[in-house]
Amino acid sequence: MGDQAQTKPLEQAWVEKLTQARSLKKWPLAKLISLFESKLPESAAKRQAIHHYIRNNPDQFLRKATILGFTGTPGAGKSSLIAELCRKLMTMDTNITIAVLAIDPSSQVSGGSILGDRTRMHYGKKEERLFFRSQASNLELGGVTEATFQACRVLRHLFDYIIIETVGIGQNEIDIQYMTDHTFLVMQPLAGDQIQFMKCGIMEIPDSFIVNKCDEEKLARSSYHMLRSSLKQAKLVDLHADDDYQQSAKDHIFLTSALKGKGIDELANHILATKPIRPWQQAETFYLKKSIQRRYGEFGLELITNRESMQREQDDVYSYEEQEQMALRLIQSHLK
Repeated sequence: MGDQAQTKPLEQAWVEKLTQARSLKKWPLAKLISLFESKLPESAAKRQAIHHYIRNNPDQFLRKATILGFTGTPGAGKSSLIAELCRKLMTMDTNITIAVLAIDPSSQVSGGSILGDRTRMHYGKKEERLFFRSQASNLELGGVTEATFQACRVLRHLFDYIIIETVGIGQNEIDIQYMTDHTFLVMQPLAGDQIQFMKCGIMEIPDSFIVNKCDEEKLARSSYHMLRSSLKQAKLVDLHADDDYQQSAKDHIFLTSALKGKGIDELANHILATKPIRPWQQAETFYLKKSIQRRYGEFGLELITNRESMQREQDDVYSYEEQEQMALRLIQSHLK
């Protein structure tokens, strides 16, 4: 409790940015995300103050975002699909607000990132209800970065939906499952991705599957049966003689074409029916453990796991920064 008592009141300048961000003004939103992405010590104190301001003023922050993950191999058309999907969602619900976080790979040589997804997502007219942010992977494993987690901490209070496009998918890119309420695996038709994903144990990660670029009916039908056969081998579905690709959505398989707009309505309806199901505290616990393990290995992880079992019910009171400070003090006390 002592940590919470030491939290300074939020500076008026940040209160004003939060107020403007609630009205979906782009510049305050960008400044808030930059603050949450920052690794400077003084930024942590501001994030802590923002956490308590939002927690103490729930009537001002009524939105609770459903967080969706879109993962899959490069070239599956994730960016184009997300752009088309956002257009459809905002047409179907004229009050809905959406934030998109797109993770781009960083160069192994320079460490830089092109952040090219922004150039491939064309939404047409300027839309106030839509916010887009590119993030570099910073060579982190997991498919998403700690910066993505930090951005979601504030965006989830300001938007109805957060859509996260991962940098890719593989055995080391499955962290998305710990942050989202629903994860989609996007594949290309007839590309053999399913077998590779089965070998990597990835078919069990997503909640739904999307076979994108199904521009022709024959292609869609073949892709549907190929995917179902793979899911049958993974013991995730049962096959029936009357299985029909036109009812694929009932098995959480969506056949889409961003180019021709096919299957977008079914996918959008599915998303509108999806509600937040995962306690946000699970994401904070996952990233706290990941941070401690990176710095102190199994020794530190074991200590905070024991602490977690003792204080789980109290952790909702504390900001992520306060939880991290308590974990570090606990570890330091065992190093003396």
